[in-house]
Amino acid sequence: MSTIDYQQLSQDYERIEQAIRFIQSHHHEQPTLNEMAQSVNLSEYHFQRLFSRWVGISPKRFMQYLTKEQAKQLLTQSKDLLNVSHATGLSGSSRLHDLFVTCEAVTPGEYKQRGEGVEIRYGIHPSPFGECLVALTDRGVCNLLFVQNHERDAAVTYLRENWPAAEFTEDYEETRVVIDEMMELFQRQSSSPLRLYLSGTNFQIKVWEALLQIPS
Repeated sequence: MSTIDYQQLSQDYERIEQAIRFIQSHHHEQPTLNEMAQSVNLSEYHFQRLFSRWVGISPKRFMQYLTKEQAKQLLTQSKDLLNVSHATGLSGSSRLHDLFVTCEAVTPGEYKQRGEGVEIRYGIHPSPFGECLVALTDRGVCNLLFVQNHERDAAVTYLRENWPAAEFTEDYEETRVVIDEMMELFQRQSSSPLRLYLSGTNFQIKVWEALLQIPS
C-alpha cells in the first residue's frame, strides 16, 4: 500500500500557486516556458508535468487562456485589433486572430461584432456532469456550459446574450458528436476523471473552462 507524501504535495501546491500568480502577473509579456519554470526553480520538463497534473492544462495553454480573456475584455471596450494585440503582448493582429480561432472558434472581428455574420448551431445533451449546452461555429466549439438545475431556457438565453448578432440553429445531431468526444475523454481518464491531461485543442479547452464554472 503506497503512502501519501503530504510534505511533497504541499510543496507542489505552493509551487503551482506561485506559478499561476507569475503567469497571471506576466502573461502580457508572453513569458517562455523556461521563464515560467525558473519562477518556481524547476526545469522545463518537471514544471510542464507538474503544472499539467495540477491545473489540467499546460502552462502555455493557461497563458493563452489568460491572454484571450484579456483580449476579449479589451475588444468589448472598442479597442482596435492592433492595439489589443500589443496590449496583450502579441506580436501582431495575425497572432490575435490565431488565438481567437483556436480558443473561441471565431475571429477577433466576429467577437467584437458580437457574432455578426456567424451561424451558431447548438444543442443540450446529457453529460457526466449533468445536462450540457454545446454551441458550434464552422471553426469549432464556441460555447460549452453545464446546465444547472435543468434551467435549459436560461442556458440558451445566456448563449444568445453572448452572441446577440449571430444566427442560431438547433442542431442536436452535430452537437451530439461533441458530447460523444467528451465521454471518450472522461473514459480515458476513468481512474481520475477530473484530471484532464489536455493537449490544447479548442474543444478540450472549452471542457476545462466549463468545469471551472461548476459550483463546488
